[in-house]
Amino acid sequence: MNIFAFLFSLLISIAAFLLAGWLYSWVNKQDSNNEKINGIAALIKSGANTFLKKEYIILAKFAGVLAVLIFVFLPEPIWKGSIGQNLTMAFAYLFGTVFSAFAGKIGIFVATIANKKTAEAATKGIKESFLSGFRGGAVMGMAVVGASLLGVTLVFHFTGNATMILGFSFGASSLALFAKAGGGIFTKTADISADLVGKVELGIAEDDPRNPAVIADNVGDNVGDVAGMGADLFDSHVASLAAALVMASSIDAVLGANTTVTLVFVYAALGLLSSIFGIVFAKMGKKGSPTRALNLSTYITTGIFTVLTAVVTLIFSFEWRIYLATIIGLLVGVIIGITTDYFTNDEKKPVRNVAEASKSGPALTIISGTSYGFLSVLPAMIGIAVSAFAAYKIAEPLGPGYALFGISMAAVGMLSIVGMIISNDAYGPIVDNARGLAEMGGLGEDVIRITDELDSAGNTVKAVTKGFAIGAAGLTVISLLGAFISEVNDAAIAQGLVSAGQAFITGFDIMDPAVFFGLLVGAAVPSVFSAMLMLGVNRNAERMVAEIHRQFEEIPGLLEGKEGVVPESDKCIEIATTGALKELIPAGLFAIIITVVVGIFGGVYAIGGFLAGNIVSGLLLALFMSNSGGLWDNGKKFIEAGNHGGKGSDAHKAAVVGDTVGDPFKDTAGPSINTQITVVSLVASLLAVIFLTMSIF
Repeated sequence: MNIFAFLFSLLISIAAFLLAGWLYSWVNKQDSNNEKINGIAALIKSGANTFLKKEYIILAKFAGVLAVLIFVFLPEPIWKGSIGQNLTMAFAYLFGTVFSAFAGKIGIFVATIANKKTAEAATKGIKESFLSGFRGGAVMGMAVVGASLLGVTLVFHFTGNATMILGFSFGASSLALFAKAGGGIFTKTADISADLVGKVELGIAEDDPRNPAVIADNVGDNVGDVAGMGADLFDSHVASLAAALVMASSIDAVLGANTTVTLVFVYAALGLLSSIFGIVFAKMGKKGSPTRALNLSTYITTGIFTVLTAVVTLIFSFEWRIYLATIIGLLVGVIIGITTDYFTNDEKKPVRNVAEASKSGPALTIISGTSYGFLSVLPAMIGIAVSAFAAYKIAEPLGPGYALFGISMAAVGMLSIVGMIISNDAYGPIVDNARGLAEMGGLGEDVIRITDELDSAGNTVKAVTKGFAIGAAGLTVISLLGAFISEVNDAAIAQGLVSAGQAFITGFDIMDPAVFFGLLVGAAVPSVFSAMLMLGVNRNAERMVAEIHRQFEEIPGLLEGKEGVVPESDKCIEIATTGALKELIPAGLFAIIITVVVGIFGGVYAIGGFLAGNIVSGLLLALFMSNSGGLWDNGKKFIEAGNHGGKGSDAHKAAVVGDTVGDPFKDTAGPSINTQITVVSLVASLLAVIFLTMSIF
């Protein structure tokens, strides 16, 4: 690794941490003098930290067991390979889990402070409230991406082995998979239960303090949409760098230089630097639109990255074809975000048509939302396909290995502005919590109106960032398929199956029965994985609905709202926590175990088909569920703004049903699938030697 690339990456990572510290200090200094709001915010913070602590204890045990297995079997079984290499791989894995856990923890730490600051800032105006919410989210954006770049830089610098980056990435991905699944089950258990009993049955407001599930709902926003999404995007960023570095190392080994590896690190560091500039300059006017301000900051960051990488490519004589592949990935990411916005923004036709359909009952709400959700998949899938194809063809003339490397750099390009994406994404749950605090704290209709506008922007942008994250995961796992081929070919040379310079695998023929077998099994995995998560939400929500009913029936004066009578919110938090922790392990283990079984049974060709099927099926389902869920949510909010009869109308009740169906789609299963396909791709690459030498067929 070039010493310049190492120092530059290190410097930019430190700059990101310094900016995160300044942003946190700024947010923390904002006013929060309302004692009632401070008390509620303290309950939310306590509940989120309690859940995270219990979740991390379970995941630490899981990671410990997996680290032992990695030590015994990876990169080669210990009785065949090197104890030192296996020990390094186990440490790289644990290093990845620790960094991923840090990503979730820092998000919770900041979001549970920023929510009350944002609520109180709304008493001064929308500009002040927006800045508190955005800068709170930006702390997480800077800390997460700074940590991912720092972790990859340190592991590669001290090991000099790109395969160890795969171990680090697997640590990040496996923890992210369980964090996203557990947080998603928690948040949607509480959200659905609160809505079904509060809005649909009793007709009370969304964040009415009488509802025992409201505090749990606000806790869920943090553990699902902040901690879970932070770990998810941390994982995607690390995985994209890991895939690129595996292929870059292979190319550099042939060239006898480290130019390609240097390019990967410099481009990644410039992406973080661009996000730093974008965050510093992000703001909105007193009468501006929060959605426009968030989108504008993304476009500014994109422009800065495009210019900076062009300048560096010129100065250091990097390959311009690789630059073009990188920028194609970035631009397609922005386009996917724009098309996602069309299907989820309440100012556009799809959301308004679903709101209109809600006047005729929940059945038409579901049918129309499902239909638009499926339609929304096409532009994103075409975007991913075009970017992969274009990057491949642009880089192909550079020589062997460069075509797939071009795809991996398109993924790096799409995730280059991930610091800004995470900032926008974390803004959503912060302002959602602020809206709840404003209502529960009795700050008045004007403040609630401001937080509603901020929340609506958060929902729209959150849908965009999820589309962006899924698109980036798509390109990343395509490049991880290339990394798998590289790992198999390297292993085949080491095992003497082919001569040096020859390829054992160049592609996968779907007419090969082993490949077709893997293709069908891989395509089925995302459906089963999603079903396991959503059934977990269903079982948990049934228990919580029963608890809410019990409290309204048994606590005198609760439903009437008598002064001094408060719900037993801790009971709902306990139900959500226990259920989420019980349900999160089986789904994740299923995805990992079936990958190992297919590889042992059918070998590397079956795994190639398995990954291809898993990628295509997973991307389709993830995009559909994320977009349809966002569409139903904003359709409900459009009606709540006073359209089609407003709150309490039949259209509103139908829209709430649509939203409760969409909740586990967009916040539990949908965003967890992209982590699932990343995990199985990394498992395949890490076990390449075993699948090559020990398969049954």
